[in-house]
Amino acid sequence: MAEFVWEARGRAGEVRKGTMEAESEAAVLNRLRAQQLNPTRVKKKGAGLNLKLSFGSGVEAKELVKFIRQFATMIDAGLPLVQCLEILSNQEPNKIFQAALKDIKNTVEQGATFSDALRRHPKIFDDLFVNLVQAGEVGGILDSILNRLAVYIEKNVKLARQVRGALAYPSAVIVILVLVMIVLLTFVIPSFETMFAEFGAKDALPKLTKIVIGVSKSFVTYLPVLVVGAVASITAFVYFYRSPSGKRSIHRLMLKLPIIGPVLQKIAVARFTRTLGTLLGSGVPILDALDIVAKTAGNVIVEEGLMFARQKISEGKNMAEPLSEVKVFPGMVVQMIAVGEQTGALDTMLNKIADFYEDEVDVAVAALTSLLEPLLMVVVGGVVGVVLISMYLPIFDLAGKIKTE
Repeated sequence: MAEFVWEARGRAGEVRKGTMEAESEAAVLNRLRAQQLNPTRVKKKGAGLNLKLSFGSGVEAKELVKFIRQFATMIDAGLPLVQCLEILSNQEPNKIFQAALKDIKNTVEQGATFSDALRRHPKIFDDLFVNLVQAGEVGGILDSILNRLAVYIEKNVKLARQVRGALAYPSAVIVILVLVMIVLLTFVIPSFETMFAEFGAKDALPKLTKIVIGVSKSFVTYLPVLVVGAVASITAFVYFYRSPSGKRSIHRLMLKLPIIGPVLQKIAVARFTRTLGTLLGSGVPILDALDIVAKTAGNVIVEEGLMFARQKISEGKNMAEPLSEVKVFPGMVVQMIAVGEQTGALDTMLNKIADFYEDEVDVAVAALTSLLEPLLMVVVGGVVGVVLISMYLPIFDLAGKIKTE
């Protein structure tokens, strides 16, 4: 007998914690389910010390989608669950994913459900994944739920790729501009200054040239101070962002930024409606679904709005009314959700909203990219051009004087 620490959710969604003596983790899971509790974490007491560092899950979204598709096909063909896991784990090239699948197979063989076995690997299988699988197990439609989950992950990956693609170009241009300016201010401009001094034209330089040389001298002189200041500023920002109030302030600001703010709002709406529509369509209770959606929102302001709506729904209200109160989602979205509630087809309506806003994100990202490209080129060209012109003006003056002589 060993002692286990457990955490579970009750029927009303409340979190419960405790300890239990049992022969295995599977026995703890079975007892909790018998008490009408939904286990979220079970761990052997005293086994929490782990000095192994890990970053991310080690499993890419495309690997997860491939596993889901193959697993759903096997389940639909009538293969036993354990056999499916055995086949897929043996052919999996990713060693991290392979080890996780073997552990899931062993846990299922010990008597645990598939969803409970998945909960042992939260970095690979998040709450949304586990809850959808659990709904599929209860309803006897695991294969169709898995196919729906694969579609959801593919759409989510596409959305993330669009955002990264939109940010890649401006980020690269800004980094290149900073590197070019460092080289110009540190090496090129001091060389020109030395040349002007050798020609005896240092005192007769144009005003623009003197300003640029002054900036170069200040940059070289105070470079250590600037580096320390930059590191201190980044550190302060990271600490501020990690605090609840700081993160909330930054996320609120991001939604209100011109040009970028509306794009971020569209992304938040697309993610919220797609996730909630997938969960509700798979049979997950609305309170559990909203709890999962809030955690995966990616923005604290959106998360708070969804948790507020969840609280009001638990008090007997509909979803549209509290969502309209938080002022996070566009009025059209709230109205369409209200229509979906009235017609009894909320999951279908949410998926339609998600389709619409994913198309809107496509258009918004393309427009943002087309706007940023010429703007950044003008900025880069302007900054580098001013520096070069300021250095060549004295050379033109010297050439003119030599001609007249």
